[in-house]
Amino acid sequence: MNPWQWLNAVRRNHALEHATVSVLLSQGGPSPRLVGRAVPDGFYIYGRIPTDVIRGCAQEGLARLQRGESQLAVTPLCGTNLAVAGVISGTLAVLAMGKARRFDRLPSVFLSATAGVLLSQPAGRLLQQYVTTRPDLGTISLKRIESSFGGLVHKVVTGAG
Repeated sequence: MNPWQWLNAVRRNHALEHATVSVLLSQGGPSPRLVGRAVPDGFYIYGRIPTDVIRGCAQEGLARLQRGESQLAVTPLCGTNLAVAGVISGTLAVLAMGKARRFDRLPSVFLSATAGVLLSQPAGRLLQQYVTTRPDLGTISLKRIESSFGGLVHKVVTGAG
């Protein structure tokens, strides 16, 4: 697999991971604590969620993305948003501090960091939409779900066809 194929596989699985979690969270009931992570051959869901629930949500998420519901690929819960917030607010805070490194600059530093967090929300969504996810799943299908660590870790394995 060349680097572009690898990257597009991760982006597609990232979109499917988001769609799966979106379907899961829309089912009502208490929101489970979970984390997801996309890889070239699928994605992981870390959380105490029954395998059959993940399977159903992944199947529905796949079907909905294939029907064109591309908005499922972008979520405010994505780690991309946290990374963007950290980079933008950190950069603005450092710039506000300047070379002086004096405590009287702290109000400007805090204001700049806050502005960075506000700016990062639309920036994180755009980064997901155009860089870290790809809702056009092509021929991706669900192959199997592997469960480990007593059902705490699930790998949704995807593949072509």
